[in-house]
Order: sequence, then structure tokens, then C-alpha cells
Amino acid sequence: MKTASKYWNLVRLNSSGKLKITEISLAKKLFQQQFPNLIDRESISDLAVQRDLIALKNIDREVVGVWAERSLRCFISHQIRQVCIQLEMQFGREHGFTRSDLFIYTLNDTVENFRDSIATEQAGKSQYKPLAVEILETFDPQKANLSTWTTRLVKQNRELQRFLLEQGVYLISNWAILNDTNLKQVSRILSEFHNLTSTEIEQACLLLKSYHAVYRQERLKNRERGKCQTPSLEQLARITSLINQKANVVFSAQQTLTQLEKLADLLREHRIYVRGGRLKQEKSLDNSEINTQAIQASVTSSESDSHNDRGNFLKSYQQQFQQSLEQSIEDIISTRLGKFKGKKAAKAPQFLTALKLFYCRGESMSAIASMIGLQAQYQVTRLLKIKELRADIRHQMLQLMRDWILTQTKFEEPQQLKAREQEIEAALGEQIDLVLVKAKKEVSIADSTQSRLAKGICDYLDRHS
Repeated sequence: MKTASKYWNLVRLNSSGKLKITEISLAKKLFQQQFPNLIDRESISDLAVQRDLIALKNIDREVVGVWAERSLRCFISHQIRQVCIQLEMQFGREHGFTRSDLFIYTLNDTVENFRDSIATEQAGKSQYKPLAVEILETFDPQKANLSTWTTRLVKQNRELQRFLLEQGVYLISNWAILNDTNLKQVSRILSEFHNLTSTEIEQACLLLKSYHAVYRQERLKNRERGKCQTPSLEQLARITSLINQKANVVFSAQQTLTQLEKLADLLREHRIYVRGGRLKQEKSLDNSEINTQAIQASVTSSESDSHNDRGNFLKSYQQQFQQSLEQSIEDIISTRLGKFKGKKAAKAPQFLTALKLFYCRGESMSAIASMIGLQAQYQVTRLLKIKELRADIRHQMLQLMRDWILTQTKFEEPQQLKAREQEIEAALGEQIDLVLVKAKKEVSIADSTQSRLAKGICDYLDRHS
């Protein structure tokens, strides 16, 4: 594909969610008229082309301006795809997602907006605004190029960020995290969330304080804005010098860099956790059944507990787990329904019907769209927000099960109980994830009613039909 074709080929998703490239004939015709010498070139200057197209868009608000805008949106669609591919390559394998998962949230421009006739005024006033339109409306060619601005706004997209958080990805650099974390915060996080020793916390605080004294101070002094880049060699040398003056060990610049990255990783985990994201699981379960060994170990005070006590706990635990799942499903769906008020009230029955078709009958998103009166698959995706639904149910279950388990503990000393809380939460989170991961794998096949989550949702819908 020649470079120029990016200005008349729209990258979009079809009704089944597959990637498709559609030629926009009038956008191509405009490009041929405005840039006749660039059509067959293998490479062109995007900056020069975009400058001229933006000028046409701003000067001519009628036919030519409309197609100049749509030509730019075609270019943006290619850049959006490239950003999603880069995110997949950077994080996808480790965190279990693909570029297709990201396309759903970002490639939401539709071919209906690119018909070979000018959109009516009524269509122009539609409340729906594709990401590409938002990118173009906020773009200032005096401050950035269109590729850079597109990359920035794709990564700042709320729905995309929410999805990535669910997978354990937080799109902020290590250096930005360290830059805006103060000493009081790092001390509390390392103590309460990571349970580090006082010596380890003291060393971390010295590391952060030295980093702030050099890196953050220079950014403030130079009034630097934008992305926090990796510290320069000269900055690392000065940070290392400050540490070595006050610490009992002698660091090299490379060791300082390594320790800063490790500290940032710990702070990143906390940020993901408080935002409801998924933390990395260092251990995996041997089978897909609910395994309560870690939970039992966390609430058992001695090896002398009888076999009967353990058996009773296991039975109670399994019953409580199922009750927590059912309660969480009911609470989260009820909360979601409560948000459909006023002008959005008509979406409530659509939501319930779509939920039933998806979880109880295994229908695809594209099939559901036509059944509930929507035009495209992405509209069903936005209505159901399946990944967000699972994340909310997970969070609710974790709270309910954690509270129940802490009431079963036999520790008399508060210090013992506090030390076990994080261990309990980690084990619980892993077991709840097993239920939700199975449901996630099944949503792409017709027989999606086998998971406990799907059965729980269908039971809820039957009870409230």
C-alpha cells in the first residue's frame, strides 16, 4: 500500500468486529485534485499534506472542507491501528490481550460517516463522536504533529485505559510515577501494601528523595512539560552521588537505575490495585477447580486443627463463594440498571435483553445488535461493557469473601490478623479470577453458558424477568 493511500482508505471494524479497510472515493478524489504529484510516490511528507488539508478544512466549511476532514480521519484510523499494534507488542503477551481487544475501544469510526454524499446537518449534530473526530477537533498543528497527537489521545482514551487496567497495564512511565509520588506516600505504600521492613522503606525513601532532588528539581527549574523521559547519565551520576553520601552502601549509576525501576514497579502495582486493575499473579493454580489451600493456611492458627474442622471450613467456604458470586452479580447489574435514567431509560430493557442473549444464548455481538434495534456490534459492546461488568463483579466478590474469611480466623492477636490480610486477598483474587477467566474464554463461542459467572447471570435474569 502506497503511503498516500492512508488519506483515502479508512481502517474500521465491520459488524462482526473484524478489521476492514474501505476506500472512501471522494476522499481519494480530493487528494488527487489537491496533490496530483503525490499519488504514486512511495513516500510523502505527511506534515506538508496535513498542513494543507487542515487549511482546506478550516477555510472551506462546505464540500471541500468536509472531505479534507474525512481524509485526515482516514489517516488517523491508520495511526490508531498502529498504536494498538504497538501496545500489543509491548504488553499483550505478558498480560493476555491482543490488538483486536484494543480495536474495539478505538477504531470506532463508521463507514456511514463516509458516504459519497455530504452528511446532513442533523447527522452532524449526532451525540456519537468517534475517537478520530475527537482527535481532529482537539488537534493543534502549532503544538504537535497529527501522528503524535493521535498516539497521545489513543493512550488517554478512558475506555482503553480501563481495559488495560483490567489486564494489569498502567500506561504511565516509571519516571512519571516516581516524579509525582511524595515521601509520605511511598512510606505508606511500601509499609501497608507491600509489607516491607523499616530498613527497606528507609532505603527506598532515600532513593526517591535523591531522585526528586535532581530529576524533579530540574524539570521544575526548566519548566519541562510532557512525558517524563529516562534520566540522563549525568542525572543518574548526581542521584547516585547523593545516595552514596548518606547510605552505608556504594551504588553505581547502573545500580541506581535498577533500584529506581524496582521502586517504580512497586508503586505501579499499588496504583493498578487502587484503580481496580489486575495485579500479576506470581503463582498459578494446578487445576481449574476452586482451590482453598491458601485460604485455609491463612485462617488456620495451628497444625493441630482437626480434620473435621478443615472439612467444615471447606464446605462453608464453597457455599459462601457461590453466595458471594450471586450477590455480586445482583448488586452490580442492579447498579448498572440504576444508571439508565431520564433520556437513557430506554436502554435498560435493551441492556437486559442483550445480556441474556450474550450470556444465556451465546449470541455474538453483531447478531445481538440487530435483535435489539442497534446498528453495529460496537454499540452492543458499549452498552454491555462486558469487561467492566466482570471487573466490578470481581471487586465486589473480593470484598464480600474477604470480610467473611476474616470473621472465620482464629487469631487472637490483631497483629497476626493484619499480617494475613494481604495473603488472604491474594489467594482470593486468584480464585475469583479463575471463574472470570473461564467466562472470558467462553464469550467467543456459542456455548457460553458453562461458566459459573454465565449461569449466575442467567439465574439472576430469570428471577427478575
